[in-house]
Amino acid sequence: MHKIVALWAVPRSTSTAFEWMMRQRGDLDCLHEPFGEAWYQGEDPLWPRYREGEKTTPGLTLASVWDEIRARAARGPVFLKDFPHYINHMWTPEFLGHFTHAFLIRDPALTVTSMYDKWPDFDELEVGFPEQRALFDLLTALNGAPPPVIDSGDLLENPHAITEAFCDAVGIPFLEHALTWEPGADTGQYSWWDGGSFHQNLKASTGLTPQKRRYVELDDAPERVRQVVRRMRPHYDHLHAHRLKV
Repeated sequence: MHKIVALWAVPRSTSTAFEWMMRQRGDLDCLHEPFGEAWYQGEDPLWPRYREGEKTTPGLTLASVWDEIRARAARGPVFLKDFPHYINHMWTPEFLGHFTHAFLIRDPALTVTSMYDKWPDFDELEVGFPEQRALFDLLTALNGAPPPVIDSGDLLENPHAITEAFCDAVGIPFLEHALTWEPGADTGQYSWWDGGSFHQNLKASTGLTPQKRRYVELDDAPERVRQVVRRMRPHYDHLHAHRLKV
């Protein structure tokens, strides 16, 4: 089996832009949240807001997704971006041993307010910070050293250096040309959720270019949103202490 690089992120963390950059390389078979598709739209959906009549896909399960990933890895190297809370019941040492792991984190004030903007009725179980931390800690214990972590703010401030550090950490060559692309990214052909409607900013972008770090004020946010941010903050801070620095 060839290398499977797994980037474990949380929703609204610039993860699809990072995935799009990885697609520009041309040397990896890139997958967009394959486990998430089964979690949300498989034949037995697991997401907490599922209601009868929501979209489901017969034959699509977490097990079938894993079979497909392994089949792809038998043909060549794979990169996937996904969220740990979709598969926390699958974290056996044998399963985790198939991957080269890395993590992408983002300030919960940014991720949670962005989720609220897209999904005002989001469930806290869809946010993913506790499971991201749990997987990070488990891998650290299993391997005796923490896996690489990149912070979205660092990535956007210094995309060249952070991407180069990421590539070095997961054992793939750094390809500078992948940092830029033509506008009009056709995310709909890869995104299984609502035709890629969550990725409008990516469609207008031309690459990972340096950006000033963003901050948001929570004073006007609903109390539920502020509470979720407060509960997620310790998990983010825990991984932030291990982030790649350049």
